[in-house]
Parts: sequence; structure tokens; C-alpha cells
Amino acid sequence: MQLDIRAQTLLKALVERYIADGQPVGSRALAKISGLELSPAAIRNIMSDLEELGLVASPHTSAGRIPTPRGYRLFVDSLLTVQVIDESTVESRLQASASPQKIIASAAQVLSSLSQFAGVVLAPRRETAFQQIEFVRLSAKRILVVIVAPTGDVQNRLLLTETDYTPGQLTEAANYINQHYAGLSFDQVKIKLNEELKQLRNDMMQLMQAAVAAGSDAMTEDSDDVVISGERNLLSVTDLSSNMSSLRKLFDIFEQKTSLALLLDSSSKASGVQIFIGGESQLVPLEEMSVVTAPYETNGRIVGTLGVIGPTRMAYERVIPIVDITARLLSNALSHS
Repeated sequence: MQLDIRAQTLLKALVERYIADGQPVGSRALAKISGLELSPAAIRNIMSDLEELGLVASPHTSAGRIPTPRGYRLFVDSLLTVQVIDESTVESRLQASASPQKIIASAAQVLSSLSQFAGVVLAPRRETAFQQIEFVRLSAKRILVVIVAPTGDVQNRLLLTETDYTPGQLTEAANYINQHYAGLSFDQVKIKLNEELKQLRNDMMQLMQAAVAAGSDAMTEDSDDVVISGERNLLSVTDLSSNMSSLRKLFDIFEQKTSLALLLDSSSKASGVQIFIGGESQLVPLEEMSVVTAPYETNGRIVGTLGVIGPTRMAYERVIPIVDITARLLSNALSHS
């Protein structure tokens, strides 16, 4: 969308003033803060044009105007001047010498405390490789699956089967899996089972497929994929707390985490900072909310995403560098942990 320099200047001034105080901005105020030598009448004409373009809107209670999500988008993409933030401000708060889990939790807290909104981190997916599987017959049609990870961690899962397997059959199945697939991820084993084991008896195939599914669940279910900090900050944001329906939807998203994880996961496929304003993301479609995200790496490989969740009326010029710097520092900390 192409705007002339006067319209751009007025839109930038309006968005910045509205972000600062949350009040609709009138023509007289714009005449003072924009630096343009225009009459209030000329400004009103330009604002009418911006309203027709869907960039600003007029609340019923005021003669002033506020930015729409579309107006915020143009502002962020074309008019925003990002603040310079001292990297040490973030670095001093990040627990870079802790365990990976604590570093990630610390990053969420840093994002929350510096933005005064909610900080979120999509943690790296836990590797689901296994070193060894054993089957223990507990009773007829009840089998304990023992999964040993390369790190030595042990997970147990109970299988309820339709077939009563003998101890010899269980040993045979465990030996086959360990000899052919040890060290692979469960996702890789699933593919190989379907491709390579068609010659096995159907009942043994069912046992191995059930064991691999149980093992995959066991290795992933204990990891908290989305780490969230500072949700309560959003209760004090008037733009969100004044609309209980939207606030309820937002906290449902925090509780369920699924759509939030999908949004963060999709963000990891892009480089640099991404901004989702209002209903732009179908995964987290709240008009009053924006999400600023950035991917982070471990040893040069993107493994997750972090970000800030707040109202559409947020100080993007400050939040964007906070997210960007935290992503870089988290990458460094995890690469050296």
C-alpha cells in the first residue's frame, strides 16, 4: 500500500500517540505532534482517506481515531523506528550457565519482565531415540515396555494386548528391535517397521507397532513444549482486561497450548523476527492481541521459537529488539551449555 509522505507521517504520529496513551487521537493533536504545517481541516481530509483504506477507525465515543490491525501492520512494516536496547540488559537476566531447561524458563521470564507482557518459548523437541527396549510379561495380555534412552533415562509403559504373548515371543521381539533399530528415533522406527517387517507374523507386527507408539509417547509427554511466563501481566492491560470474552479465549490458549505451539512452530520456519497482529494468525485469532516471535538455534540449527504475547497496542519498537536479542542470547547459551 502506497501512501504519500504526509499520510505516512500522520499515520506514524497517530499510532505512536495511541500506543503511548491509549486514547483516540484527534486532528488538533495530530497537527501539534506530526510536525506538518497543515490545517486541522487538511489533516481531517487525510485521516478520512486513511479510514477509507481501513488503516484507522473512529470509535463511537470520540471524534478522534485509533489504528486498526491493518494500520498497525503498515506501521510495523514501513514506518517503525526500532529502539536500540543494550544487550547487557537481557544478558544480565538470562541464567546462561544453568541447565537447558532452566535457561529456556529464564528466557521466558526475561521476555515477560522486559516487555511487561507474557513471554513464551517453544522448547526444542526432545529426541525420541532409544538405546534398548525390553518387554516384561506381567500377566495374560498385559506387558510392561521398558525403554532406555541413550542418556540412560528409563521410561516404562503398560501395554494391553489382544494376544497373550509368551516370554519367548517377547524376547524375540525385543531382540529384533534392539538389533535392527537401536539408536534411531521412534519416528524412524515407525517408518522402517512399515517398510521392512511385512514378512513378520501379524501378531508380532502388532506388538512391535504398539511398543514403538508407547515408546514415542513415553519419551515426549513429560516435556513441556511451550514455556509461558507472565500471563498475569495481561490482566492489567486495559485493552485485554476490559473484554472478558477475549481474555477468557486468551487464557484458554495458554492452558491448551496447542494452537500457540503450532504458531510458534510455524514461526521457526522463517528467519528473523515475525509479528502477528490481531487476527492475522488463524492459529491464535484474537483481534486485540499481537505476537512477536523469533527463532533460536543450537549449534547453528534452529530448534525452537520464542516471543512476546501482548495487546495490539504494544510498543513494537521496544518489544521487537527485546525478542531479537533474547533469541540470539538464548542460542548462544544453549550452544555452550
